[in-house]
Amino acid sequence: MRETKIRNTNQRIAVDIEGLSAMLSCGNATARKIGEDARARITIGRRVLYSVSKVERYLNEISI
Repeated sequence: MRETKIRNTNQRIAVDIEGLSAMLSCGNATARKIGEDARARITIGRRVLYSVSKVERYLNEISI
């Protein structure tokens, strides 16, 4: 399997679980739960990504 290249971009449409947990400053389990609750999960083959815009919208909705 080929190694994934690391690219630096400021605008991300979707991130993996590591990117999501870094974005939210929490652990992988919590980030995965937030991603699932936000219905932001995107599955492409075996790869799982999370929609950044859906997660942001979800967090804005549940915040006071």
